[in-house]
Amino acid sequence: MKTYRIPEIAQKYVEYDMIKAHTALPELPDARLRLLHAFLNEQQSLRPNSELYTLVVSLVQLGMDTHDLIDTDLEQRTEPEMRSRQLKVLAGDYFSATFYQLLSQAGQIDMISKISGAVSEVNRLKVNLYVRMRQLKMTAEELLSCTVQIRSTLFHIFTEVLEGTLAQAWSEILMGVSRCEVVRDEIARSEGSARFDKSWAYWHLLQEGTDDERQQLSQRMQEPAFIQSLTEKYKVRSKLMTKLKQSADDVKALAGKLESDKLLGELTSIVDALLNEKPGYTPALNETR
Repeated sequence: MKTYRIPEIAQKYVEYDMIKAHTALPELPDARLRLLHAFLNEQQSLRPNSELYTLVVSLVQLGMDTHDLIDTDLEQRTEPEMRSRQLKVLAGDYFSATFYQLLSQAGQIDMISKISGAVSEVNRLKVNLYVRMRQLKMTAEELLSCTVQIRSTLFHIFTEVLEGTLAQAWSEILMGVSRCEVVRDEIARSEGSARFDKSWAYWHLLQEGTDDERQQLSQRMQEPAFIQSLTEKYKVRSKLMTKLKQSADDVKALAGKLESDKLLGELTSIVDALLNEKPGYTPALNETR
């Protein structure tokens, strides 16, 4: 199996002095990328393009995630804030367009069509989620499910090119790994007020809290002590940790049915990393401003 080195290859396309100096980018979705790379390498017909496909998917996903960081508030911004926002717009556009060039040069026109269609579907799902949140027609579990779907949609296109048992296992394992990623990020969001708004913890407290707590929640969203008191009262972190462990166990159970020991070992490593590493910052639509 080829060594996974997508983060190193991607540096050529994402590390620019102007971006480093004036704004910050989200992390690459390493778990999903490692998963994709491992599955593609298991199929002999896809192995020659495993690195190319994983790289272009990493850039497309990074482009979408970067656009999700763009502040949409209409309030006055400082010059550094304006520069940061402009660079996010340009960087997201650049990452999203680079995949076309890479695939065109490789003669992979059909894959361009598949990825473009997936990006359109992701945007449709994000709009639906945004509308439901604005209308307060959302539960904590629905948020989790919608976010998992959004994060996995781009990667689902490979169900069409994988074959046999790999194709059968891909969708379920992808959803399981994506769920681990989402829950892990929601744990981080629950630990402070900065990213708490519209998080799983937020919707959970709206469901479980008293009338008075729900009213205060809308008024005291930026008070860390208040948020912490509610999350501790309703055992938010404990519940999310249970979900993370269950999701990880589900992925391992599915991986255990695979015929490849190499693939099983890689999947185990991916899941263990999600369980043990400190959560990074992967934005979702519900975090845009």
